[in-house]
Amino acid sequence: MYNNMIHTPEGVRDIYGDELKRKIEIKNKIHKKIGSYGFKDIETPTFEYFDIYNDVGTTPSKELYKFFDKDGNILALRSDFTPSIARCCSKYFLEDKVPVRLCYEGNSFTNLNDLQGKLKEYTEIGAELIDNDGLADADAEMICLSIEVLKASGLKDFMISVGQIDYFKSICDEINLSEDDFEKLRSYIALKNYFGAREFLESLSVAPEKISNLLDVTTYTSVEELTKFKTKLTNEGAIKAIDRLVEIYEIIKLYGLEKYVSFDLLLINKFHYYTGVIFRAYTYGTGDAVIKGGRYDKLLSKFGKDSKAIGFSVLIDDLLTAMKAQDITSVINEDHANVIYDEKSRDKAFARIKELRERGTTVSAYCVTDKASLELYKERSDSACIRFETFLHGGK
Repeated sequence: MYNNMIHTPEGVRDIYGDELKRKIEIKNKIHKKIGSYGFKDIETPTFEYFDIYNDVGTTPSKELYKFFDKDGNILALRSDFTPSIARCCSKYFLEDKVPVRLCYEGNSFTNLNDLQGKLKEYTEIGAELIDNDGLADADAEMICLSIEVLKASGLKDFMISVGQIDYFKSICDEINLSEDDFEKLRSYIALKNYFGAREFLESLSVAPEKISNLLDVTTYTSVEELTKFKTKLTNEGAIKAIDRLVEIYEIIKLYGLEKYVSFDLLLINKFHYYTGVIFRAYTYGTGDAVIKGGRYDKLLSKFGKDSKAIGFSVLIDDLLTAMKAQDITSVINEDHANVIYDEKSRDKAFARIKELRERGTTVSAYCVTDKASLELYKERSDSACIRFETFLHGGK
């Protein structure tokens, strides 16, 4: 029992000290950058009705933390912000058809069986652009904002991989897969198991050229390569998907951020509500994307409003892991002093403490009773690069 009381459950951890200061600083930088694009803050509940997640193609039921309220309703801890934002927008916004720009921040919870180094509770900051007529301009803006967010955090070496769900769906429609076969193929692609995907399609006697159009696509680093590949296609839906990516790229060039963009026609998210462009940001030092985003034009209709939307989420914990691996340390500029005093010097010490705090200095005050305590506080101050002042009986 004692061991359980002092340890955290698997998949969660305590954060404190300088690590927490850096996390707060990075969150503030990202929040400020998103705000500079006109996004306004919104706060949604930590838990929702279970159906909010179960009925919209988001986190599988087995990965949700579920519980009951006193009336017997099934509730679930937030596993994904986007359904909550969609529900909230359908209830409070969109009456005048003006685009809605929302920014959120908070923790999400996923009950994973195989953690593979991942947390069950993780911090996200994200942006959602809703009711935007589905224009390529909105796609480009959100991709560029995600780039600016990473630059603001201090990252220099990263890449935004951009795909189009419609490409994958169009080729699959041409192959005429059953719903079960489509989901199985989707699982292979999502896991980047292209060998398994090829073997599976061959077992279904799919024509080699169709398999090639689906799987023999590499990561394209230029729009010229993407356009050249398009000339080999006859599938109208797949061609339109590539045309959309080219249009987005031309707008990104106007932002001057095209060097951070590459294309992946097999980029697939586990969430089924994505409908068009999808993107992820990758960098060194972490095994997964640090930003995930995409278009979800049909999600709000499940809450009674037919509005198009696109958004992204910054995975703060993964971003901090990458920054640590790349030795990118944010400078914590904090004026901090330890004021050490004894009982007979309280008056002088408290006058000084008040003076320091009024001018913005962080002050930790310690009353010492012996020389050993004094030396301990001095040692702590030196190791933490915190200056100290002493007020002891007989003088400063």
